[in-house]
Amino acid sequence: MTQKEKTTSAIVRMEKVNKHFGNLHVLKDIDLEVMPGEVVVIIGASGSGKSTLIRCINGLEEFQSGHIDVDGNELTPYGKSGKALQRIRTEVGMVFQQFNLFPHLSVRDNVTLAPMKVRGWNQEDAVETAERLLQRVGIADQSEKYPTQLSGGQQQRVALARALAMEPRLMLFDEPTSALDPEMIGEVLDAMRELAREGMTMIIVTHEMGFAREVADRVIYVHKGEIAEVAPPEKIFDSPHDERTRSFLSRVLKH
Repeated sequence: MTQKEKTTSAIVRMEKVNKHFGNLHVLKDIDLEVMPGEVVVIIGASGSGKSTLIRCINGLEEFQSGHIDVDGNELTPYGKSGKALQRIRTEVGMVFQQFNLFPHLSVRDNVTLAPMKVRGWNQEDAVETAERLLQRVGIADQSEKYPTQLSGGQQQRVALARALAMEPRLMLFDEPTSALDPEMIGEVLDAMRELAREGMTMIIVTHEMGFAREVADRVIYVHKGEIAEVAPPEKIFDSPHDERTRSFLSRVLKH
């Protein structure tokens, strides 16, 4: 993996972040910094808080205490972030497990909608960007089709192009391949690999351990709402320090 240039200022900073769902303590004193150009992969068992962690970064989930700063915009507890949240939503792209495409719009229109509505782009610029991004993710020939005419892997690549159309400074991925058939996973991971090579800042929740080893600058293991271990991929996968990490990897890597 090519070493990326890092600046000294984190694009994401989380300090002592706590999140509760009722009586359930989902995130416990999360401290995390992500640098521009860095690829951070979050692993852990289902229900460990991985998805909640990244959803707090773009304000999709409220948190009850701590601080989150995204590119100089501070999110505050209980969702009282106002204009900072609006700015974050325009600077942070997210790809979910489900594709969430508009079924009544063509592939091209799914990609152009947000830049035109949110950023105020004219149609010509939005279409030009959409065509370039669809080419970038390998589905330029599908631009006139509707989501239901595409495979799951193709739909997820449309979702990726749609997120990139907003020219985000940070991309979040919440298990983007978990809803795909096995033969379609590779095409989505290939598109993400290309983004990593181009230097996009990415935080990725995934169960794809081989992919994590390949693209990550750092891997974070989350256990029951706590960050149990943070290390480069070769350290996490070959000689993890924490017993909880070792136990988790011994289960997932033997399959």
